[in-house]
Amino acid sequence: MNLAAFYQKYSKEEVDKAVAYLSYHDAKPLPKDENPAYLILYVFRHGQTTDNADFLFSGWRNPDLTDKGVEQAKILAEKLRDKKLHMLVASDQSRAIKTMELAVTLNDFASKLEIHQDARLKERSYGDLQGTSKLEMQLIDPKLLLEYRRSYDKKPPNGESIADVVARVKSFIDEIVPLMKMYKMNVAVSCHGNSIRGFRQVFEGLTNQQTALIESPLGQDYAAYSIV
Repeated sequence: MNLAAFYQKYSKEEVDKAVAYLSYHDAKPLPKDENPAYLILYVFRHGQTTDNADFLFSGWRNPDLTDKGVEQAKILAEKLRDKKLHMLVASDQSRAIKTMELAVTLNDFASKLEIHQDARLKERSYGDLQGTSKLEMQLIDPKLLLEYRRSYDKKPPNGESIADVVARVKSFIDEIVPLMKMYKMNVAVSCHGNSIRGFRQVFEGLTNQQTALIESPLGQDYAAYSIV
């Protein structure tokens, strides 16, 4: 990202501090409950995109993966190489689909599977904020940015709240889990930073506040949940 324009408007210290705050340095490894006696639901986030790299509200936009995002998906592919995957599902956004394509390239069986698309898995709509700068908002009004990004119920103008996204993800879970049990299949899901919150709330028993605040790494890691 070219920060020259920001350095002209704000002090270097302010800009560097805002960049550090917005970077994904606090994302911890995702939980892995992989009991071989049960079916497994694998869930991961797409790799880094140009919007992520430029600190833009992405939402329902379709930015490309960066070179780093591609490398993250390749790291994920190594981790999924020997997993028994029977069904692949991605959001209908290009970054999630591309990440899934890359993530199963080393898995002989899964690499031949169709990638099903489900709009319920797509990123949160940021409405009027889509395409605008998180970095600029952090420098101007950090409290407002925090409310928009990490409040469970607050909606950006003409956008969705985290609660809205969690509701549609729960609808997906309510469908996919019975299918997994009926057809005895493990499923991999490629989604987004906000839609993965829905999975984590359901399977990890998170509160609304925990769901809003938790960070999940881009691309290179997966969560695994045993379906009892």
